[in-house]
Amino acid sequence: MNQITPNDSKPPRGSFRLDKGNAKVFGVCSGIGNYFDVDPMLVRIGFVAATLLGFGSPVLIYLAVALIAD
Repeated sequence: MNQITPNDSKPPRGSFRLDKGNAKVFGVCSGIGNYFDVDPMLVRIGFVAATLLGFGSPVLIYLAVALIAD
């Protein structure tokens, strides 16, 4: 008799992709969340905190990723 066991292993990480289905602006934060298997809302909160504490440089990084990815 065959025993079927669930496959709980996650697929290997591929290349980074913007998640436009779960996007708020360009899908960068949701893409980062999916890539690192983290809740996208935590990535968004971290981005806002970094923007407020980083004097706006994360905004430039966000736009660069939005334009380069996908």
